[in-house]
Amino acid sequence: MVKEKHWPFKIYPIQFIALGFAGIILFGSVLLTLPIVTKSGQGTPFIDALFTATSATCVTGLTTLTTSEHWNMGGQLIILSMIEIGGLGFMMMPFIFMAIMKRKVGLMTRIILQESLNLDSLSGVMRLMLYIFRFAMGFQLLGALLLAIDFIPAYGLGRGLWYSFFHSISAFCNAGFDLFGDSLVGFQDNAYVLFVISGLIVGGGLGFIVWQDLMNFRKTRKLSLHSKLALTVSLSLLIIGTLVFCISESGGRYLVGNSSPINRFANMLFMSVTARTAGYFSVDYGSVSQAGILFTIVLMFIGGTPGSTAGGLKTTTFGVLLVQTISMLKGRMHAEAFRRTIRPSVVSRALTLFFITLTLCIAVTMLMSVTEVLPRFRGIEYLLFETFSAFGTVGLTMGLTPSLSLMGKILIIGLMYIGRVGILTVGFSLTIRLTKKEQGNYKLPEESVMIG
Repeated sequence: MVKEKHWPFKIYPIQFIALGFAGIILFGSVLLTLPIVTKSGQGTPFIDALFTATSATCVTGLTTLTTSEHWNMGGQLIILSMIEIGGLGFMMMPFIFMAIMKRKVGLMTRIILQESLNLDSLSGVMRLMLYIFRFAMGFQLLGALLLAIDFIPAYGLGRGLWYSFFHSISAFCNAGFDLFGDSLVGFQDNAYVLFVISGLIVGGGLGFIVWQDLMNFRKTRKLSLHSKLALTVSLSLLIIGTLVFCISESGGRYLVGNSSPINRFANMLFMSVTARTAGYFSVDYGSVSQAGILFTIVLMFIGGTPGSTAGGLKTTTFGVLLVQTISMLKGRMHAEAFRRTIRPSVVSRALTLFFITLTLCIAVTMLMSVTEVLPRFRGIEYLLFETFSAFGTVGLTMGLTPSLSLMGKILIIGLMYIGRVGILTVGFSLTIRLTKKEQGNYKLPEESVMIG
């Protein structure tokens, strides 16, 4: 264990991660306020620049300004850089620098990398970082090439290539920023683009640890419990989500008009994929049924897999809670899945995460019901959708984002930051000193409490 005095300014690794993301956001905000990065040549108000920088770094996609209309090439490049840094983790940049300069990575940096990747040990941290970099670059390049097949004929060579790379990176990082102005609504009848974007979203949201397990499966012939749980929950949500949207939206007939069956299916599948922290949309969510809106909120809350570019509660957290519930209903004392017993500490952590995150989202929704004005014929789902979208770093909206009040913007900025960095990371970074001072080798007396 690294002693406190070894850290400059007495900063712990978990605090360094929280401050690192905050530093990138503030630096990006300053850059985005400059007049030279806007198409109009006028400076951007700091709160809007801060909102955009937070959304990009936290790979959310909610924007108070239209990316394609407000920012010029320079502004879009800054946003894309923050998306990449935020998606892969800000520690990826110093790692690349050290690798290029062939400098030895010290223990402190390894511990920070371990915390940022949520690993149990330091073993293999550097190999995993190198794998993440290579995998991400390769996946994004492949996505860009596939999108270029459609975009270059439609927009020309230069613009088509820029659109391809921008949307490939944005989709893989689950950011949801677009250069079309209306996300992917213009591609409702283009199943090819929707399928490619869906593949990129799933690829980024599945988690680098899971992909490493899958790549090594031919050699090891086994998957970790983490990967099994993540794959099972992700695939189940994808299938169930598509079926639910097909039923609730009548197969997409009222959302995509007279499109072909394959295009309608692509849109329903896309709704299931993008709700898991991606933020792109091919339909107007103002026209989605109440059942569809409610289920989208559930998917946004669950989010993607730990160790990925996605946010939210996380699939494995939801899976652990589901396993614990099923095991308890079967009369078992421990959570059991795939012939393994999940550690009680993991179950307790999952329950804590679920309670805190749900409470936080509800509390912010209540505050926004005071600070924001609901449009006519809109109920509380209008605010719930925005709140859970921000926390899950999804980026979907029913149209509230551009009209947010100053307090509303601040609340959403806070939610996006917590959703990306992690509520436990933020919480521990604020209380770690107090916790360490209060730790002791004692245990208070036990007593039972009636439940249910």
